[in-house]
Amino acid sequence: MTQSISKTIHNLIILDESGSMETIKKETISGFNELMQTIQASQQEFPAQQHFITLVTFNGLGIRSLIVRQPVASLQPLDDTRYRPQSMTPLYDALGFSCTELEQAIRDQPDSWCLVTVLTDGMENASREYAGTAIRDLVDRLGQGNWTFTYIGANHDVARMASDLSIANHMQWESDLKGSKEMWARERHSRMSFSMRMDSGSSAEDLKKQYFETDKKPGDADPD
Repeated sequence: MTQSISKTIHNLIILDESGSMETIKKETISGFNELMQTIQASQQEFPAQQHFITLVTFNGLGIRSLIVRQPVASLQPLDDTRYRPQSMTPLYDALGFSCTELEQAIRDQPDSWCLVTVLTDGMENASREYAGTAIRDLVDRLGQGNWTFTYIGANHDVARMASDLSIANHMQWESDLKGSKEMWARERHSRMSFSMRMDSGSSAEDLKKQYFETDKKPGDADPD
């Protein structure tokens, strides 16, 4: 039986802000801003969909919510005064805190869909509150509802990490200038494809598990 699909989408982006991201800081900022433009274009193309954005960054100095459930149409671009890579990588804490906060915030919106994207150039090394098993349990529980999780990683075994966290969708990328541009291009294409499939009435299981499989590969040209 196909689950009813909502047209309200909460885009939660959990972005690594550790020191190693400094070398691709410019590409990360421009990539995020271009992704927001893609979501804005998607909302215009599919007016029944209403997209909201939450951007959470994380490093050893703290987990910061730079954007909190804002309508995508009203977003201001990210810049280097707000995104400042430094310190270590508390990935589990960032996932745990941000997903729990979003779950509580939309508890009166049971038909909303949550699309969670984790983007990191390294492995967990600094969490204090959450362990990997707790994150896996959280993802499993939320995944029973209208939640899609994606994991985009570099410089570690991304497939294994995604599997350990019970995240069905993953993408490996190279954390250099070329690799960053290709990764963001693929993510933009996947995001638009997700909106198209939601608009066409794809099943809940398809929306949860087919995020990257039908899109282009890195290096392909952007769609017109």
